[in-house]
Amino acid sequence: MNPLVKIDGQAITADDFIRTLKLSGQYDALIEQIVRDRLTVQAAKKSGVSVSEPDIQERANQFRRARGLHRAADTNKYLDALHVSLDEFEAFLSDSLYQERMLQQVCSEQAVESYFKLNSPKFDGIEVSHMVLDSEGKAREMLSVLADDPGCFEEMAREHSIGATRENGGRIGKVLRGALRSDVEAKVFNAAVGEVLGPFVSADRSVFEIFRVDARNPAQLDDVTRTEVQRVLREGWLRARAQEHVIEAC
Repeated sequence: MNPLVKIDGQAITADDFIRTLKLSGQYDALIEQIVRDRLTVQAAKKSGVSVSEPDIQERANQFRRARGLHRAADTNKYLDALHVSLDEFEAFLSDSLYQERMLQQVCSEQAVESYFKLNSPKFDGIEVSHMVLDSEGKAREMLSVLADDPGCFEEMAREHSIGATRENGGRIGKVLRGALRSDVEAKVFNAAVGEVLGPFVSADRSVFEIFRVDARNPAQLDDVTRTEVQRVLREGWLRARAQEHVIEAC
């Protein structure tokens, strides 16, 4: 097997590469993405999505400009270094166009608005802040302090939290359903504005979280919600396509 690269004459092969992907946990995600891309291309062609030669040429020009490949010779040299033929390159560009156009249909403005109207309660949002403490004792002590003085949440978060939001006074901001752990979500989304909840322990019991509900945001089709609806539509559509095929791991 031809080596991918050599270090002091010692070859790293495709088998080495695949083994590293598997052991590092990256292999499954990469294979899943390739399968999803292939299913999308097949569905696009089946549904009549078209890609023309001028479309492919324009995408090739964009590809070249982004990489500073200003002459045909530069592009050929670039592809030769990757061991990719011109036909393979054009197939890659064509497939990317099929994928984009198919998913544009799936996530069209009409589809997004229709799904939102039928499922708007799923997109109710809340604004929350939290603290992350490294022991249950500290978490319960903090809850006691907050019970006496709820207004000190930001100050206490900056002083005691070990979470990434400490500099913001613990503020996470707006979140939609599905963004928090299920046990946290069940309580936080049913809490009143200003209510403090917790402690919620992590799976490995290494940290304990306290949440405060800062505001409630009834569902509206803003940019955040629109992006989430598009994700839901895309994932649902891909799951349906996967069920139409026999997909086997080799």
